Amino acid sequence: MTAVRLQGAVKRYGRLAAVDGVDLALAHGERLALLGHNGAGKTTMMKIILGLVPLSAGTVTVLGGRPGRWEAKAATGFLPENVAFHEAMTGWETLRFYARLKRRPAAECGRLLERVGLGAAARRRVGTYSKGMRQRLGLAQALLGEPRLMLLDEPTSGLDPELRLAFYEIVRELKERGAAVLLSSHLLTELEERTDRIAILDRGRLVAEGTLDDLGRQAGLPLRFRVRVAPGRSGELAERLGWPPQRLREETGTSVLDCPPADKMPLLRRLAALDDLVTDIDMQPPRLNDVYAHFTGANGQ
Repeated sequence: MTAVRLQGAVKRYGRLAAVDGVDLALAHGERLALLGHNGAGKTTMMKIILGLVPLSAGTVTVLGGRPGRWEAKAATGFLPENVAFHEAMTGWETLRFYARLKRRPAAECGRLLERVGLGAAARRRVGTYSKGMRQRLGLAQALLGEPRLMLLDEPTSGLDPELRLAFYEIVRELKERGAAVLLSSHLLTELEERTDRIAILDRGRLVAEGTLDDLGRQAGLPLRFRVRVAPGRSGELAERLGWPPQRLREETGTSVLDCPPADKMPLLRRLAALDDLVTDIDMQPPRLNDVYAHFTGANGQ
């Protein structure tokens, strides 16, 4: 079953199309990374899904119906980029307020505060919290009610590395429970191994969508081989491979070759035949940073 489906979605502000003809679906049990520059339309799309912003054209379905209805609100968690809570309230009072809005029991608040590492600070005023603690409180309110749909906008902002790992463990648990997760972040290296599919927006348009492998193939990006050779013999590699010198460079004792995907197996066979010269081979497919730069023009091209 599809948790979210946008078809021909358009949102205009005057002449500006913040979202421009987007077709996109998010399944239950799927983590979808929504990427794009500032102003690309990511936050606007989340607001459309939440029912906070109406479409100018097209359709959107959330958890089987229109966005913004009670059933969808009760089953959706949202963590905005910048959380804002009343500073005079304690962490527990803040979470209890949101629990009442979602008609959730008070016992759930204590459990969630412990889950995000705020159990010991639950009775402290939010005004004494650090940015990272406020972000964790925001995550706790988003988790109220065991949501079937989770929208996360720059969720690890202000978290240290240990807490970021804990956050992504929660995202993994949500996926395993069958929740649909839409995750927006500029920290691409964090997302690479923690999402199932990627959608890239550029000036309101969906310019790419698929798995990382799919997008690497669509972009025609090269594979990168890092080859170690016997000491003192690095100069032999290009000549014996018959490899164009301009496509080979040296990096701290390693020869780096960029290879078109179609040439992967032939190159591997040729390298394996040089077992008297080659001591180690590491193959690296295109990374998320490479794919993102290709589809958004962030590489300056």
